[in-house]
Amino acid sequence: MTAEPTAAKRMGVFGGAFDPPHAAHVALVKAALAELQLDQLRVVPTGEAWHKTRPLSPPQHRLAMAQLAFADLPRVVVDPCEIQRAGPSYTVDTLRQFKILWPAAELFLILGEDQARALPEWRAWQEIVQLAIICVAARAYSAGAKPKFVINNGLESRFRWLPMPALLVSATDIRTRIAAHQSVDDMVFAPVARYIALHHLYQTT
Repeated sequence: MTAEPTAAKRMGVFGGAFDPPHAAHVALVKAALAELQLDQLRVVPTGEAWHKTRPLSPPQHRLAMAQLAFADLPRVVVDPCEIQRAGPSYTVDTLRQFKILWPAAELFLILGEDQARALPEWRAWQEIVQLAIICVAARAYSAGAKPKFVINNGLESRFRWLPMPALLVSATDIRTRIAAHQSVDDMVFAPVARYIALHHLYQTT
C-alpha cells in the first residue's frame, strides 16, 4: 500500500464487506488499476451493512484483513471511512465525501455484476451514477446462470464493462470451508489466512 497521492485525477472506489478479502477481490483491483488507468484506488470496507442479512465480522478484523490482502499493490489505499462513520454504510455517502475531499478527481465505482444488478435498490442510486462512472466486472455463474446486467436506457455513458478473468471464489464459500476445517489456501493469501487462524474467525456459525 503506497502513500496517498495529493492530486489523484482518476480515482477508483471498491467497497465491500471483505469478510474475508480473497483472491478474486485482489484480481479485480489489479484489473481495475490497469484497465481504468487509475492514479489511485481506494478499497473501502463496509462499516454497518444495511443490505446484509447476516452479521459481519467485527470491523477491526475486516479492516486488518483488507490491509493485509492489498498491502503489496501500488496506488491502492485501504480507507476506513465507512467503518469510522456511525450508522449504516451507504455508498452515496462515501462518494459524496470523496467528492468533497478530491473535487477535481474523476471517480470510478467498481462493482461486481451482482452488485450492479441490485444498484436500483441502493440509497440515492441515481446520484451515485452521477457522482461516479460505474465499472461493472463480469462474474462467472454456475448452472442456471443469471442474465447479464442490463444498463438502463439513457445512462449508458455512465457505465462501462471491466473485463477480467472469471474466478469462482466467494467469501461465503471460504467461511463455510473454514468452519468445516477445510483448506482455503488457494482462495486467500497467506497473510490473511494467518490472521484468520490467529483470531479464530469463521470457526463457529
